[in-house]
Amino acid sequence: MVEYQTILEEIHESLKNVENTGEVASYIPELANVSKDKFGIHLQLITGENFAVGDASEKFSIQSISKVLSLVKAFQLIGNDLWERVDVEPSGNPFNHLSLLELENGIPRNPLINSGAIVIADVLLSHLKNPKEDFLNFVRELTHDESIHYNEKIAESERVTGFNNYAAANLLKAYGNLNNKVEDVLDFYFHQCSIMMDCRQLTNAFFVFANKGKCIKEVQHLTPSQVKRINAIMLTCGFYDEAGEFAFEVGLPGKSGVGGGIVALLPHCYTIATWAPALNPKGNSYLGMQALEQFTTKTKLSIF
Repeated sequence: MVEYQTILEEIHESLKNVENTGEVASYIPELANVSKDKFGIHLQLITGENFAVGDASEKFSIQSISKVLSLVKAFQLIGNDLWERVDVEPSGNPFNHLSLLELENGIPRNPLINSGAIVIADVLLSHLKNPKEDFLNFVRELTHDESIHYNEKIAESERVTGFNNYAAANLLKAYGNLNNKVEDVLDFYFHQCSIMMDCRQLTNAFFVFANKGKCIKEVQHLTPSQVKRINAIMLTCGFYDEAGEFAFEVGLPGKSGVGGGIVALLPHCYTIATWAPALNPKGNSYLGMQALEQFTTKTKLSIF
């Protein structure tokens, strides 16, 4: 019997004493206000048991973690037609680089870099009646939690500083890979990134990927085939140009965000989320990456 609670406490204790060389994402002013000392972990087993330590119940901006959830919704809506507008290859570049986009004629490398997620936002804008409201309701359905909201201050903070995203969206528009107005697509994109969740809510949201497409209430949201594909994209593309390192050290599909969150999963076994706002140079949580490496090492539970 694995002593999950003991393991989480050991990891939390060992990393609390590590010199935290990470930096909070200051290029989004609202994120710069968060203390770099926050650190929480929540684990949810497929059997329904939950374990937590530290600041696991404090809400934070999920940022790029939302890209997986918007991808799910777009996949639900248009199926495999999605792959005509966005590829599924690792980028090998930082999440906000534009050079590949031009080289590859406006087709983003994958849906988890910024340009790819902006294309996904465009798909949702075209297919949802009330895009922001409908998407938020979808996230609430996945988690069975009505307390999840957008953070308007963060969305606005991203809008006034998101020059790189405007550049990406305009480039996509120039190549004919954006059907809606740039301003409208980015307004939706900035809002999806501003969603506030805690570690437990993230493990609930990502439960579908560990449970063959069924959420915590056993409602089928995705087919097992769709889950397989999204898990593959998370494993190869979920951590920007550190995806190989995460697969090597941790061995789980997952996704990080510059709000300091990471969520990962082992199919048929568990979902786990960490939050520690200070980021390493690649934009991933400095303590979160180490916590997940320790977790899969101590429990011997990874996909490899």
